[in-house]
Amino acid sequence: MESAPESDGEGDAVHGARPIQDAVALDGDGPVIAQARHRAADFLARVRSEHGLPVSARAMDLTQLVVSELVTNARKYAPGPVLMGLRICGALVEVVVWDSDPVLPVARATDAGRVGQHGLEIVMAVAQGFEVQREPVGKRITARIALLDDPDGGLGGRRPQ
Repeated sequence: MESAPESDGEGDAVHGARPIQDAVALDGDGPVIAQARHRAADFLARVRSEHGLPVSARAMDLTQLVVSELVTNARKYAPGPVLMGLRICGALVEVVVWDSDPVLPVARATDAGRVGQHGLEIVMAVAQGFEVQREPVGKRITARIALLDDPDGGLGGRRPQ
């Protein structure tokens, strides 16, 4: 697992500072999914402690869930390394996962009898934003999760279409 530090790249900055972001290349056959979850939790803990941004326990849990689902799918269906990026965009954390497979994922129709293959549906249900983009090599999946709980007590995600 290799990492890239915060960069001076374009994007949302907090109070005129550098963007709050992190990136990591996940490869190998080891526990990369668990490492990705821990990386996301550590990132959000730093966002809270070093940058003073509020991060709810729910945001922490949902971000780890989304990371787990997206990285699992990338490792399962695409050969080679997986790149994961985390970035604060206003009141959201953006989780970006790139893999080398050009086939775009499609959420399947609801089927109570289906065992497994619900990951994309779960991600779409808990994310405030979700998009898939084909890249020159592979694809990039982006999910956005609110850092704070919905004051009305809603889940805040969106329904799969």
